[in-house]
Amino acid sequence: MTQSVVVQVGQCGNQVGCQFWDLALREHAHINKKGVYDEALSSFFRNVDPRRSEGEANELCGGKIRSLKARAVLIDMEESVVSEILQGPLREVFDTKQLITDVSGSGNNWAVGHKVYGSAYQEQIVESLRKAAEHCDCLQCFFVIHSMGGGTGSGLGTFVLKLLEDEFPEVYRFVTSVYPSAEDDVITSPYNSVLAMRELTDHADCVLPIENQSLVNIVNKINQMAYSGKSGAVIKQNSTIISGQGPVNRTEKPFDAMNNIVANLLLNLTSSARFEGSLNMDLNEITMNLVPFPRLHYLVSSLTPLYTLADVNFPSRRLDQMFTDAFSTDHQLIHADPKHNLYLACALMVRGNVQISDLRRNIERLKPSLQFVSWNQEGWKTGLCSVPPVGHSCSLLALANNTCIKSTFVDLRDRFVKLYKKKAHLHHYLQVDGMEQTCFTEAISSLSSLMDEYSQLDATRGLLVPDAPRLNIAT
Repeated sequence: MTQSVVVQVGQCGNQVGCQFWDLALREHAHINKKGVYDEALSSFFRNVDPRRSEGEANELCGGKIRSLKARAVLIDMEESVVSEILQGPLREVFDTKQLITDVSGSGNNWAVGHKVYGSAYQEQIVESLRKAAEHCDCLQCFFVIHSMGGGTGSGLGTFVLKLLEDEFPEVYRFVTSVYPSAEDDVITSPYNSVLAMRELTDHADCVLPIENQSLVNIVNKINQMAYSGKSGAVIKQNSTIISGQGPVNRTEKPFDAMNNIVANLLLNLTSSARFEGSLNMDLNEITMNLVPFPRLHYLVSSLTPLYTLADVNFPSRRLDQMFTDAFSTDHQLIHADPKHNLYLACALMVRGNVQISDLRRNIERLKPSLQFVSWNQEGWKTGLCSVPPVGHSCSLLALANNTCIKSTFVDLRDRFVKLYKKKAHLHHYLQVDGMEQTCFTEAISSLSSLMDEYSQLDATRGLLVPDAPRLNIAT
């Protein structure tokens, strides 16, 4: 069994990460009734004997669970979120030696996070990453969770990404990046996002961009369904997947529900690494099958069914309808239009008691409405994990490498240019040691080049090459 390490950077990264660990524990507890440390748990957790010191061989390979420790490194230059985690119900899950905090924060400045804190904490971060890797028998992947709009998430988050490439070049780097909306209250977020984009393009293997506004729209949609009384929707007051204390209520902070959607995405993404299935999809297979060009590694994700903190009882949806939903913009975690753009490849990760024949039948049903690049007309990758999410009979995560992602980058570039033309707030960045104006010009040039690559592919739409190489539906 392979293992993965989660690296949470900044306020958003740590809040999303906390939700992921909470839901993952609940999911494993729901299935692992006997409390035995097994391969499923070992993929993201260590089993240690709290009676032994760290210097002793205190990791337990099998048998009863003594003390689960998350394979995680938590980093934030403003300590309030990490402190809150350490005072909450998950405090025993994290190794305190794997927490790296400061007190002042990055002031919503990419340069402070990347240049100042990156330099100051480099040795400590590398040591924590190495320690986490040493606890793995077969390290397959690093998951980095961060936001793009603030200073620590964007700056230090992408600094950590470069460290991972330098220290562990053979280990895959999956990044979950939360992008700010156009109405973001951090006025410098376009600077931070474009500066971070260059690092993501150069140093990540696979990026799952997630937009705040899309999360807001999904939460509103779920609340409307849950509280409308339509379609037989019922909220269980003793929810098995609620993240937090007590039953669901309307006073939950909005970002709790938003973070939980991202955590559910990660649960589905990692399900094949954690549980058995008739057609498990290894994490490295996502990169191998969905990223034909190294820079074009940004994937559009959509998830069905949709649920946030509440275990909402909706009438069971037919499998065919779930596939239709997965290709609907209402279920995407980023605002884009894949159906009217070009697919490079697509992965479908299903959880539950679903037959392979049903997967194939739905792919054939959907294919006529989706346009794939000429040299990869059968560019589908399918995964089937037999263990469904708690509270649901099945779920579906679709990951699409599609040229529609360019629209997100166009909007980001436009917001950046609007600020940069006026040189607004630029002095806050340029007063940081090692930060020069060329950092901005090189970052926007990198983004423009990336958009050009997508445009070149889009220009081939409608062109079919008769003898183009074709990929079969991977199994």
